[in-house]
Amino acid sequence: MSVPVSIKKLKEKATIPTYGSAYAAGADLYACIDENITIQPQQTVLVPTGLAMEIPEGYAGLIYARSGLASKKGLAPANKVGVVDADYRGEVMVALHNHSSIATTIEPNERIAQLVIAPFLAASFREVNELPDTVRGTGGFGSTGSH
Repeated sequence: MSVPVSIKKLKEKATIPTYGSAYAAGADLYACIDENITIQPQQTVLVPTGLAMEIPEGYAGLIYARSGLASKKGLAPANKVGVVDADYRGEVMVALHNHSSIATTIEPNERIAQLVIAPFLAASFREVNELPDTVRGTGGFGSTGSH
């Protein structure tokens, strides 16, 4: 199944997202930069893609880490998962954070993240005085993992 997403290049050298294989869920996003960017340990840098897009209503663009970049260079989106809403028309940026203890360099046109286009349901929130009981109840973090 394919969903049409219109892409506008904001910079001539921007690269349209690409899928690495026929069954890849995420399309690679590329750094649209003129020169290398060095990200210091524990530093976050906004990396431009040079692209704006029209994501269809009822969908969102979810920006995830590329596993190779995260495991080999320690770089991943600072907010863990970025969200591009269907009504956003500005440049898609990736806030890359260096989780490693060494400075790491991003090169022009390097693959920096992956974009997953996903449907979502908008909730209709309503305030109530009570919630129905469940077996779990109010058990929080780690409450279902005990042996």
